[in-house]
Amino acid sequence: MKKVLVLGSTGSIGTSTLDIIRNMPEDFKVAGITANSNKEKLNTLASEFNCPFSLTSEEGTDGIQRLIDETKPDIVVNGIAGSAGLLPSKIVLDNKISLALANKETVVMAWPLIKSLANHNSTNIIPVDSEHSAIFCLINQCKKNNIDEIIITASGGPFRNYSKEQLQSVTLQDALKHPTWNMGQKITIDSATLANKGLEVIEATRLFDIDTHHVKVVVHPQSLVHSLVRTNDGMLYAQISDPDMKHPIFQSLVFPENKKNYLKPFNLFDHEMNFYKPRIDDFPMLKYAYDAAQKNGGYTIAFNAANEIAVDAFVKSKINFLDISKVTEKVLSKDFTLTPNDFNDVFEIDNMARSYAKEFL
Repeated sequence: MKKVLVLGSTGSIGTSTLDIIRNMPEDFKVAGITANSNKEKLNTLASEFNCPFSLTSEEGTDGIQRLIDETKPDIVVNGIAGSAGLLPSKIVLDNKISLALANKETVVMAWPLIKSLANHNSTNIIPVDSEHSAIFCLINQCKKNNIDEIIITASGGPFRNYSKEQLQSVTLQDALKHPTWNMGQKITIDSATLANKGLEVIEATRLFDIDTHHVKVVVHPQSLVHSLVRTNDGMLYAQISDPDMKHPIFQSLVFPENKKNYLKPFNLFDHEMNFYKPRIDDFPMLKYAYDAAQKNGGYTIAFNAANEIAVDAFVKSKINFLDISKVTEKVLSKDFTLTPNDFNDVFEIDNMARSYAKEFL
């Protein structure tokens, strides 16, 4: 039985993780849980799972170290949203514990430092994003030296068929109506702008050590194919399942095994699958992410920070939908060539980019 510490237990990743544990009590046990600020829900979950160890984000990263000391988990699921998830990832790896990683910012902001730490401590990092989980599994099947290209699928978000003129007047409520996934507010808006897919491109280049020219994005509205790899002989291999985050979470929890589970197998019948090129001119956040990944230095940190500030402003009705990409473009026009040497450098670049973004607002 694996003891699982769930960071961000009340969010979409945490909720799905707990559902797996609830349905597979002989395989997994909740060692501890955290939440951002929802103490009432946290206490309810702690009671249900007979889990004496829990904390909110108000207790800070020191609290996470105490939680690890108290619970001694076999694996930690990091489902914390945003840049707040970076230091918890570092703490997990510092303690030589396997990390099931759903926090994009850990990779986008500080991958060289995180990778070095994981290698030094001989610790596994298993990606939980549905796309990267699919790529991870496909590469394990096909072997890295046989891979020529990674193809990440995107739903296209709620505005996939909107004209440039229509995009000028979309509302927050429009942006939150994702066609296939039920996710948190920030990631849902990122899906609408294609910033989320941009972050995933950056993640893929880092996680799988592959050049941006070999990472492609294809719009697939049904969200059934979660990603593909093309091998050197030109053949495509895909991972296909219903759009349910429990699948990649389960894979991360049992890695390197492959176990039977309670999840419904995918049924091939009565499904349509379509694939389209992304409209980069109308959704430029994807292009900016590619540019940031190619420039390296601190540009991926700046991309993430600018987007977080701009999305927050959009949520608060301070800017319109298209301004999110305009703010990000302006921030990325600044000099972020400095490569961070430590986590202090990472947060210094992050703060600088956030300051620029607030100025441009």
